[in-house]
Amino acid sequence: MLDKEQRDRIAALIKREVIPAIGCTEPIAVALCVAKATETLGTLPETIDVKLSGNMLKNAMGVGIPGTGMSGLPIAVALGALVGKSEYQLEVLRDSTPEYVEKGKAYIAENRINISLKENIEEKLYIEVTVKAGNDTTTAVISGGHTHFVSIVRNDEVLLSSRLENSNSEEEKDEELNLRIVYEFATTSPIEEIRFINEARKLNEEASRKSLEGNYGHELGKTLSRPLGRGIMGDSMFSHILSATSSACDARMAGAMIPVMSNSGSGNQGIAATMPVVVFGEENHNTEDEITRALALSHLTAIYIKQSLGRLSALCGCVVASTGSSCGITYLMGGTYEQVAYSVKNMIANLAGMVCDGAKPSCALKVSSGVSTAVLSAMLAIQNKYVTSVEGLIENDVDRTIHNMTRIGSEGMNATDKMVLDIMTHKQQ
Repeated sequence: MLDKEQRDRIAALIKREVIPAIGCTEPIAVALCVAKATETLGTLPETIDVKLSGNMLKNAMGVGIPGTGMSGLPIAVALGALVGKSEYQLEVLRDSTPEYVEKGKAYIAENRINISLKENIEEKLYIEVTVKAGNDTTTAVISGGHTHFVSIVRNDEVLLSSRLENSNSEEEKDEELNLRIVYEFATTSPIEEIRFINEARKLNEEASRKSLEGNYGHELGKTLSRPLGRGIMGDSMFSHILSATSSACDARMAGAMIPVMSNSGSGNQGIAATMPVVVFGEENHNTEDEITRALALSHLTAIYIKQSLGRLSALCGCVVASTGSSCGITYLMGGTYEQVAYSVKNMIANLAGMVCDGAKPSCALKVSSGVSTAVLSAMLAIQNKYVTSVEGLIENDVDRTIHNMTRIGSEGMNATDKMVLDIMTHKQQ
């Protein structure tokens, strides 16, 4: 059993990474940066210049912005300046109303906003916002995390510098994890120490339910729950898992004003790490404590994988989150640590290399692919069936297997990432 000090550090890590968010986290992070720059400027900007890394641009181009009925960055930028509050973090646009949306449209029509690619930077999550009014200029920069400000400069006055902030940031270093530690934390920690993870269950279950009240995105969740979907897929635990998970994703990607609990800066990852575990646990009649532990296992597995993959990459995040949920489902089936490791190997053998082509409504399709594989991987693992080290990326050591996948996502697919962005920004309409 892990000691109390290590458990506390891991719990703090989860609490930093599993947080509420409204809307896709990439455009919302841009709105957050705009809000902070505007607050520091002290007045509504006359112009806003936004420079983004390629991955940020890719993930913010085609997704719905909550409460607007619009997609893309311009309205997120405008609302960040008009109504955004940086203290709300990833719920920065919480106070938006239809009136502010109309003001935002007018602000865009006045050509006050310029959005471009930031050249020659290695950081995949990078946002630089410069706002001007009269003779005053403020620049704010987010880098490395969706809410992590590294620089704020008003005129020539440096108000925040990452070098100053990091000089005493020893406590902010992530706890070093491996799958054994993740499993031990989730399954042996005193239950009262991990009950906080049920906030993810509460928020994401509510998002899934509310999504069925509207017609969002490609309506994958609704399609699966309608007579056509039930006729083809059956009225089963499996179809319920797919429907509940994709419903929440449908609403989020279409810009519904519905908060979700994110994981590692992604709402879709938070949904995919939560809903399959919750639905399986409820329908399998697991105890509340078992579901709590499975959720902790799922979310912490995703956090562990993201430590070496990075916040943004060419690898679809549903692979990461669904691997977490497969671990959680395997545990709820009565699986041991070894069987949880088998489920990870099965997931990586199947889904490694799934390309991320930006945040958009069709993410629900990728999430459902990841979640269906999560269930299949758990079913095999609980029978001690798994992909072996003579096959592809898989090694005997599960942690080396995980790092093989994250190396491909963070290093090997860089050229793919650039090509995807090139294709997305040069489409013929």
